[in-house]
Amino acid sequence: MGLLRHLIGFVLLFVVFTGVIYGTQNPDSRIPVVLSTDVGNEIDDQWAISYLLLQPRFEVLGIMSAHAPTITAPAAHTSYRILVDVVENRLGMRTHPLLVEGGSLPMENASTPRSSPAVNFLIETSRRFSKDNRLTVLMIGAGTDIASAILTDPRIVERIRIIQMGFNDERGGNEFNVANDVHALQAILNSNVPLVVGPGKVCRASLSLSFDEARQMLAKRGAIGAWLWEEYQAWYFRYVKPLRVNDFSKPWVIWDNITLAYVLGMTTQHTLPRPRLRDDMTFEEVKTHQTVTWITDVDKQRMWADFLNLVDEYQRTHAVGDAALRYRLTFMLP
Repeated sequence: MGLLRHLIGFVLLFVVFTGVIYGTQNPDSRIPVVLSTDVGNEIDDQWAISYLLLQPRFEVLGIMSAHAPTITAPAAHTSYRILVDVVENRLGMRTHPLLVEGGSLPMENASTPRSSPAVNFLIETSRRFSKDNRLTVLMIGAGTDIASAILTDPRIVERIRIIQMGFNDERGGNEFNVANDVHALQAILNSNVPLVVGPGKVCRASLSLSFDEARQMLAKRGAIGAWLWEEYQAWYFRYVKPLRVNDFSKPWVIWDNITLAYVLGMTTQHTLPRPRLRDDMTFEEVKTHQTVTWITDVDKQRMWADFLNLVDEYQRTHAVGDAALRYRLTFMLP
């Protein structure tokens, strides 16, 4: 009997311990999350925003606009206007999480924050979280506002974790999101904030969609599908296929969904020592106990099936009229 009691106690301890480690993977739990997006820069942010807001596992506390040089200045303000358009007109949401304007300029150096409503929002929102219950921050644009929040309130690193789409691979490299504020990524890497990176190399391998694939997925999928398909086509013929008369084989990458796939447990990853970022966007190895988690693969079949099922379910239960298509393409809004 004594041995049996010890065995039962061990099993109960193991169950509790396992629950602590894998608690975030509980399919019934909701994940508090904030998104920073440079929506309007191209077409992938629109997919990520839609997925985020339609996935019931996410408790979305707010979405912040970010700057990019390809968005009409002041960039974060324009991105904010596009964000409102996506949420209220394209998805037809009259009730939605808070939408917050970010900073429109990159940081001047890696130690001086830039103030913005998004910085204040992130700091205040994070205060209800802790080291054992972190707020998930998805970063799919320039890191200006998130780095500025860290520099403004250094203790925020004990309350948040960052999931980023950025860098080319584990060696760094000139990638769009990072290039738009190198100093911000330097500040983030110099801090102790937990960081997960979905690099461009993995996005290209796992999240590329050909013209025919996108059409099959979206063209007959209600107003939301029609909107995303229209944007894909416009982007494709403007930037991907301007000189390819009969060749539709080249795909486009829906980069930013890699961050959501990670949080939903649809990726594989490994952990490497945390590097220092040089100004040329290459990495310098340093002696540190800190790490970065790098996503290495995405279960794209599972992710796309989940996304499309959510689009279908949302349109079955919510009125999303075709009027949304009368608005201009979001990546072309002035």
